[in-house]
Amino acid sequence: MSENIGIKDIISEENLVYSKTKLMTDKTLSYCPGCGHGTAHRITMEIVEELGIQADTVGVAPVGCSVLAYEFMNVDMQQAAHGRAPAVATALKRLMPEKYIFTYQGDGDLAAIGTAETIHACNRGENFTIIFVNNGIYGMTGGQMAPTTLPGMKSSTSPFGRDVELMGNPLKITELIAQLPGTHYVTRQAVHTPGNVRKAKKAIRKAFENQTLNKGISFVEIVSNCNSGWKMTPLDANKWMVDNMFPFYPLGDIKVDGEIVNK
Repeated sequence: MSENIGIKDIISEENLVYSKTKLMTDKTLSYCPGCGHGTAHRITMEIVEELGIQADTVGVAPVGCSVLAYEFMNVDMQQAAHGRAPAVATALKRLMPEKYIFTYQGDGDLAAIGTAETIHACNRGENFTIIFVNNGIYGMTGGQMAPTTLPGMKSSTSPFGRDVELMGNPLKITELIAQLPGTHYVTRQAVHTPGNVRKAKKAIRKAFENQTLNKGISFVEIVSNCNSGWKMTPLDANKWMVDNMFPFYPLGDIKVDGEIVNK
């Protein structure tokens, strides 16, 4: 590089390849390096900005890493107790049907304590969007085994790997709720590569747009890593996710416009 080129030349307008949406706050992300939450946050807020619905959007997040969404998403947010986000979202949507309501939940929250709220809200066909980040463990509280932990997968409470005979099978809750008549759109995505980010963004956009159809819940699962909880580097965690999580939680649409997708 020429000695005459300075930082101001490098960050000039013509070299700009990415701008942060104004709907992400200026606060520095506190997620672990390599975590998928930051990307999931960004594309969700990009969609809200592109649809021009910032003033009409309300997000609900409970506890776990998902609770940090309040710090970074520049839209109205409401906190729910652990697992209760679908119940709170139900109330918000019924009181303000003109608003775009979404929940942002992890697997420990949605598929464990919140199983009942999730299933019943989906079965009722409530007209909001669920964004479900699945990293296979309880990430915030120390990497304990979650309902989504794979067979043989190590966690802080299953240090020798999940023993199905002793601990039961992982819960594929996305496939389960796809069977419910109240769900309109159910899909599973990831955000570990640019191509997958584009697919995930398209899915979340469809999930928000479906609210205008008033036909029921749209459910977007994002399979993600937890390199801290998995005790791996970000790159190794992404590779492990591809090699182990995706075969068990295959990516793609499961239900579109109220119909199960035949694969």
